[in-house]
Amino acid sequence: QVQLVESGGGLVQAGGSLRLSCAASGMIFGLNAMGWYRQAPGKQRELVATITTGGSTNYADSVKGRFTISRDNAENTVYLEINSLKPEDTAVYYCKDVRYSYGSFYPRGDYWGQGTQVTVSS
Repeated sequence: QVQLVESGGGLVQAGGSLRLSCAASGMIFGLNAMGWYRQAPGKQRELVATITTGGSTNYADSVKGRFTISRDNAENTVYLEINSLKPEDTAVYYCKDVRYSYGSFYPRGDYWGQGTQVTVSS
């Protein structure tokens, strides 16, 4: 079955940077678009970045210019580089294989990894 293992989170000061990683298995990684979601306490999970099989990227307006998604198909890994961190970026971050339909990306299936906690202090 599909497994997604996120890592790289931590406690950082505002303005700092982190690089999150997600190792995927149980899928043909190179054939799947991938995304990073985040869920802050008391809020719904939101999609913040996607990368297609061809390497095209999209970002939520709230993270544009600060987050960079990338992928290494040889390593079955997707990354999220986060710069200029803000307290409002505090959340659990999840990677997910996604599908594109009618102009939007949606998560495939209902399996999720454990996520990685990012906490930004002011």
